[in-house]
Amino acid sequence: MPSAAGKFTIARVNEIWQTESAIAQVLLIARNLKHFTQRDLLPRKFSTTEFAEKIFHAPFVLVSHGTEADPVLNYGNQSALTLWEMPWDELTHTPSRLTAEAPNREERARLLVMVTANGFIDDYSGIRISKTGRRFRIAQATVWNLLDEQGIYAGQAAMFSHWEFL
Repeated sequence: MPSAAGKFTIARVNEIWQTESAIAQVLLIARNLKHFTQRDLLPRKFSTTEFAEKIFHAPFVLVSHGTEADPVLNYGNQSALTLWEMPWDELTHTPSRLTAEAPNREERARLLVMVTANGFIDDYSGIRISKTGRRFRIAQATVWNLLDEQGIYAGQAAMFSHWEFL
Protein backbone atom coordinates (compact mmCIF):
# COMPACT_ATOMS: atom_id res chain seq x y z
CA MET A 1 0.00 0.00 0.00
CA PRO A 2 1.53 3.38 -0.99
CA SER A 3 2.32 5.82 1.78
CA ALA A 4 0.78 9.29 1.98
CA ALA A 5 4.09 10.69 0.75
CA GLY A 6 3.84 8.42 -2.29
CA LYS A 7 0.54 10.02 -3.23
CA PHE A 8 2.21 13.41 -3.46
CA THR A 9 4.83 12.14 -5.87
CA ILE A 10 2.18 11.26 -8.43
CA ALA A 11 0.23 14.52 -8.08
CA ARG A 12 0.30 16.54 -11.30
CA VAL A 13 1.95 19.93 -11.05
CA ASN A 14 1.82 22.68 -13.62
CA GLU A 15 4.44 22.53 -16.31
CA ILE A 16 6.82 25.50 -16.35
CA TRP A 17 5.23 26.92 -19.49
CA GLN A 18 1.80 27.00 -17.79
CA THR A 19 2.75 29.54 -15.12
CA GLU A 20 1.43 33.08 -15.51
CA SER A 21 4.93 34.56 -15.38
CA ALA A 22 6.30 32.21 -18.07
CA ILE A 23 3.32 32.84 -20.35
CA ALA A 24 3.63 36.62 -19.86
CA GLN A 25 7.37 36.48 -20.64
CA VAL A 26 6.84 34.44 -23.81
CA LEU A 27 4.21 36.92 -25.01
CA LEU A 28 6.55 39.84 -24.27
CA ILE A 29 9.38 38.10 -26.14
CA ALA A 30 7.15 37.30 -29.13
CA ARG A 31 5.65 40.80 -29.33
CA ASN A 32 9.09 42.40 -29.30
CA LEU A 33 10.59 40.01 -31.84
CA LYS A 34 7.76 41.00 -34.19
CA HIS A 35 8.26 44.71 -33.38
CA PHE A 36 12.01 44.74 -34.03
CA THR A 37 12.41 42.14 -36.80
CA GLN A 38 8.92 41.75 -38.34
CA ARG A 39 9.25 37.98 -37.67
CA ASP A 40 7.04 35.67 -35.63
CA LEU A 41 8.30 33.07 -33.15
CA LEU A 42 5.77 30.67 -34.69
CA PRO A 43 4.21 30.94 -38.14
CA ARG A 44 0.54 30.60 -37.10
CA LYS A 45 -1.81 31.53 -34.30
CA PHE A 46 -2.51 29.40 -31.24
CA SER A 47 -4.27 29.99 -27.96
CA THR A 48 -2.04 31.67 -25.41
CA THR A 49 -1.46 28.42 -23.52
CA GLU A 50 -0.79 26.41 -26.69
CA PHE A 51 1.61 29.12 -27.87
CA ALA A 52 3.53 29.06 -24.56
CA GLU A 53 3.72 25.26 -24.68
CA LYS A 54 4.93 25.17 -28.30
CA ILE A 55 7.60 27.79 -27.61
CA PHE A 56 8.75 25.96 -24.47
CA HIS A 57 9.16 22.71 -26.43
CA ALA A 58 10.47 24.31 -29.65
CA PRO A 59 13.64 22.96 -31.28
CA PHE A 60 15.33 26.37 -31.05
CA VAL A 61 16.86 27.98 -27.96
CA LEU A 62 15.00 30.95 -26.50
CA VAL A 63 16.24 32.86 -23.44
CA SER A 64 15.69 36.29 -21.93
CA HIS A 65 17.00 38.39 -19.09
CA GLY A 66 15.68 41.34 -17.12
CA THR A 67 16.98 44.79 -16.29
CA GLU A 68 18.90 44.19 -13.08
CA ALA A 69 22.33 45.82 -12.73
CA ASP A 70 23.70 42.33 -13.39
CA PRO A 71 20.85 41.02 -15.59
CA VAL A 72 19.40 37.68 -14.49
CA LEU A 73 17.87 35.17 -16.88
CA ASN A 74 14.09 35.13 -16.48
CA TYR A 75 13.09 32.68 -19.20
CA GLY A 76 14.60 29.70 -20.95
CA ASN A 77 12.74 27.12 -23.00
CA GLN A 78 13.46 23.39 -22.77
CA SER A 79 16.16 23.62 -25.45
CA ALA A 80 17.92 26.31 -23.36
CA LEU A 81 17.58 24.30 -20.15
CA THR A 82 19.08 21.27 -21.89
CA LEU A 83 21.91 23.19 -23.55
CA TRP A 84 22.96 25.02 -20.38
CA GLU A 85 22.35 21.86 -18.32
CA MET A 86 20.25 23.59 -15.67
CA PRO A 87 16.78 23.15 -14.23
CA TRP A 88 14.33 26.06 -14.53
CA ASP A 89 14.78 27.30 -10.96
CA GLU A 90 18.54 27.52 -11.38
CA LEU A 91 18.54 29.03 -14.88
CA THR A 92 16.07 31.75 -13.85
CA HIS A 93 18.35 32.79 -10.98
CA THR A 94 21.53 32.89 -13.06
CA PRO A 95 23.09 36.20 -14.15
CA SER A 96 23.11 36.05 -17.93
CA ARG A 97 26.82 36.98 -18.06
CA LEU A 98 27.60 33.56 -16.55
CA THR A 99 26.41 31.86 -19.74
CA ALA A 100 29.74 32.94 -21.26
CA GLU A 101 33.23 32.12 -20.01
CA ALA A 102 35.13 34.99 -18.36
CA PRO A 103 37.36 35.70 -21.41
CA ASN A 104 34.24 35.97 -23.62
CA ARG A 105 32.20 38.21 -21.30
CA GLU A 106 33.68 41.46 -22.62
CA GLU A 107 32.69 40.52 -26.18
CA ARG A 108 29.22 39.54 -24.90
CA ALA A 109 28.87 42.89 -23.12
CA ARG A 110 29.72 44.75 -26.37
CA LEU A 111 27.03 42.72 -28.15
CA LEU A 112 24.40 43.71 -25.59
CA VAL A 113 25.33 47.40 -25.88
CA MET A 114 24.87 47.15 -29.68
CA VAL A 115 21.46 45.51 -29.21
CA THR A 116 20.41 48.20 -26.73
CA ALA A 117 21.38 50.92 -29.20
CA ASN A 118 19.94 49.31 -32.37
CA GLY A 119 16.96 47.33 -31.06
CA PHE A 120 18.24 43.98 -32.32
CA ILE A 121 21.03 42.21 -34.14
CA ASP A 122 20.81 39.24 -36.41
CA ASP A 123 23.45 36.64 -37.14
CA TYR A 124 25.36 36.82 -33.84
CA SER A 125 27.81 34.04 -32.99
CA GLY A 126 29.90 33.41 -29.92
CA ILE A 127 31.16 30.87 -27.40
CA ARG A 128 29.01 29.93 -24.41
CA ILE A 129 29.43 27.53 -21.50
CA SER A 130 27.03 25.24 -19.69
CA LYS A 131 26.76 24.73 -15.94
CA THR A 132 29.03 21.69 -16.14
CA GLY A 133 31.69 23.54 -18.17
CA ARG A 134 30.71 22.19 -21.57
CA ARG A 135 31.64 24.81 -24.18
CA PHE A 136 29.62 25.43 -27.32
CA ARG A 137 29.56 27.90 -30.19
CA ILE A 138 26.24 29.49 -31.07
CA ALA A 139 25.67 30.81 -34.58
CA GLN A 140 23.06 32.84 -36.44
CA ALA A 141 21.52 34.08 -33.19
CA THR A 142 19.02 36.92 -33.08
CA VAL A 143 19.23 39.13 -29.99
CA TRP A 144 16.64 41.84 -29.38
CA ASN A 145 15.42 44.33 -26.82
CA LEU A 146 12.30 43.77 -24.78
CA LEU A 147 9.97 46.71 -24.20
CA ASP A 148 6.95 46.55 -21.92
CA GLU A 149 3.44 47.73 -22.90
CA GLN A 150 4.45 51.35 -22.16
CA GLY A 151 7.61 51.11 -24.28
CA ILE A 152 9.91 50.95 -21.25
CA TYR A 153 13.04 48.82 -21.57
CA ALA A 154 12.40 45.41 -19.94
CA GLY A 155 15.51 43.40 -20.89
CA GLN A 156 16.72 41.40 -23.86
CA ALA A 157 16.00 38.06 -25.50
CA ALA A 158 18.03 35.74 -27.71
CA MET A 159 17.04 32.94 -30.05
CA PHE A 160 19.15 30.52 -32.04
CA SER A 161 18.90 27.11 -33.68
CA HIS A 162 22.55 26.51 -34.49
CA TRP A 163 25.15 25.42 -31.97
CA GLU A 164 28.07 23.04 -31.89
CA PHE A 165 29.91 21.62 -28.93
CA LEU A 166 33.63 22.38 -28.77
